[in-house]
Amino acid sequence: MKDLKVVFMGTPEFAVSILDALIQNTNVVMVVSQPDKLVGRKKILTSSPVKARALENGIEVYTPNKIREDFERIREVNPDIIITCAYGQIIPLELINLPRLGCVNVHASLLPKYRGGAPIHRAIMEGEEETGITIMYMDAEMDSGDIISKRSIPIEDEDTLDSLSLKLAALGSEILIETLPSLVEGTNERIAQDKNSATYGYVITKDDELIDFHTTTKEVYDKIRGLNSIPGAYFIMDGKHVKVYASRKGTAKGPVSKINNVYEDGLGIGTLEGEIIITEIKPEGKNRLLVKDYLHGKDKNSLKGIDVNDRMD
Repeated sequence: MKDLKVVFMGTPEFAVSILDALIQNTNVVMVVSQPDKLVGRKKILTSSPVKARALENGIEVYTPNKIREDFERIREVNPDIIITCAYGQIIPLELINLPRLGCVNVHASLLPKYRGGAPIHRAIMEGEEETGITIMYMDAEMDSGDIISKRSIPIEDEDTLDSLSLKLAALGSEILIETLPSLVEGTNERIAQDKNSATYGYVITKDDELIDFHTTTKEVYDKIRGLNSIPGAYFIMDGKHVKVYASRKGTAKGPVSKINNVYEDGLGIGTLEGEIIITEIKPEGKNRLLVKDYLHGKDKNSLKGIDVNDRMD
């Protein structure tokens, strides 16, 4: 497949392994990614992970502000196929129909479940027991095109957004390379999605990040791991945001949304039917740290009974 001319469209770290697999197995003639962004407190102009990897390999990079209005350069390249993975913009139908082998997307869910921009976050947050990768043809609607192939993996109880993303990136690379020959030969499957079964993994909002302790312990646990590490779940204590990155399920009971127990490694906060023990945090304006280190030198008894607000007053 080294003579297969590929334009790859992707942006985040998740898509880098897909690009790596394509570089090894095909002729990637162009990479399309989101424009550079100002990152961090110092507002440093930073390239996307996909752009950085493409430049490392001497591949032309194209970063239009609006792909809907500016894709003439892709037309000039005349690729055999366009492959996308977490690109981050809606691709116009004219561009989708451009390559002779079509426009194919690597999506991190078992479509038609969790269409949209945050399928990994949402699968964990919703307590799903499995997820996977779907290779699909793109069409005018979001993640609604015909399925070419897909494969599932279990979501382990200890999985976080980060760990599951790594597993799915590896799976996506594997299944894409296995599927490409059938696309070239025209022998691949093409299965229409059941629109009635579609669910959506919408992009995470600030409201999604706020922990509601008036839910079950498992629901809180799943939200924390589903948002670890970006963007991170949070609660409000003493009027300040506290990011939460790790927790464990406790068995004690007490008032909801209050610190009822202080353990050596965590803060036990009451949930609807039990307790969640927060074990890793980032207090507002401070560094991320383990709760056992946060507690060092503090009067633990003074923390008991503190109301952990699940909303701003």
